[in-house]
Amino acid sequence: MGGFSLVKRFPFLDWMRGLAVVIMIQCHTFNSFTRMDLREGGPYVLTQFIGGMAAPLFLLMAGMTTAFQMESLEHREPSPLRRWLVSLRRAGYILAIAFTFRFTNWFFSMPHVRWTEMTKVDILNCMGVGMAVLSVGAVFRSDGRIRFAVLAGLAVAAVSPVMTNLPWSGTPSLLQEYLVPGPGRGRFPFFPWVAYVAFGQAIGTMVKRTAVERFERLMQWSMVVGLAMVFAGQYFSNLPYSVYNNASFWTDSPALVIIRVGICLMIMAGAYLWTEYCVGDGWSWMQAMGKNSLMVYWIHVMLVYGALVRPLKRALSVSQAALATVIVTLMMIAMSALWLARKGAPARAGGGSAARAKNFETPGVGIY
Repeated sequence: MGGFSLVKRFPFLDWMRGLAVVIMIQCHTFNSFTRMDLREGGPYVLTQFIGGMAAPLFLLMAGMTTAFQMESLEHREPSPLRRWLVSLRRAGYILAIAFTFRFTNWFFSMPHVRWTEMTKVDILNCMGVGMAVLSVGAVFRSDGRIRFAVLAGLAVAAVSPVMTNLPWSGTPSLLQEYLVPGPGRGRFPFFPWVAYVAFGQAIGTMVKRTAVERFERLMQWSMVVGLAMVFAGQYFSNLPYSVYNNASFWTDSPALVIIRVGICLMIMAGAYLWTEYCVGDGWSWMQAMGKNSLMVYWIHVMLVYGALVRPLKRALSVSQAALATVIVTLMMIAMSALWLARKGAPARAGGGSAARAKNFETPGVGIY
């Protein structure tokens, strides 16, 4: 991003981001095109269940990117206040993109325009607000930032059911949408979604500070800790009693946050193993989309939910929706490849990702 600090690119994170893009595309395409009478069946439900991991991955990686920049700032900016202001400015930049995205969605929905499109709390809105609040982490040094981010993530997750069940009647509806879960899908309120940004900030700080020779050990621990978090979250979610009077597992449960963060950690370890040892130095379509995740997000949403495909919405069988998913994915791969070629920065899958990332810096390319 022009105007912001340089951040080291880790190929396994580009691949991980690309995986989140693929998960997102299939979720949105099936959601837009599948017939209503087929939505209780297994195939459709499975696409939406898997699709639920896209947002946690994007938010967690946004926190990691923020941590990378805070680490770079720490080495060249001695003033804690100045570091905080730079981090806050980046959050404002993300919010500006979020509202621009909402405007384009509103504009391209003509002639069936709805003003609610302008105020919808999408993932970019959540990301920007979360980054603004967590920009306080820039005032700390690395160890302090890790503790701050972990505690912030735990706090946001822990109080989410309490915040949801507060008496919100009489408060502005937009404030409610930014803070707590409400009816309908596609909303990303502060509680509990910003917890993923906070945990990402802690994970990103550890990744950035890990020496090359200890990187494999970090990924081994990532897999172990991630697996432990999944089992712990599952265990506590199945207890016959709860400290909360009313908590919904799929909207505000701290256990679900812990499970998803654990899955993200395991995916990160798997992505590192794949890019480091299982592929060569050739072109990677997954990394290509990962490096252009914001553009892919922007374009594919207008494509699958826009007015141009209105005749296809909620009109396709499961197999037809699957074919549409493949077509949209191929279109996004082609777009990403052309964009990278135009910039002269082809996506490569090659091994030695940690070593290269420690010795090579390029401007951050994705928002997510």
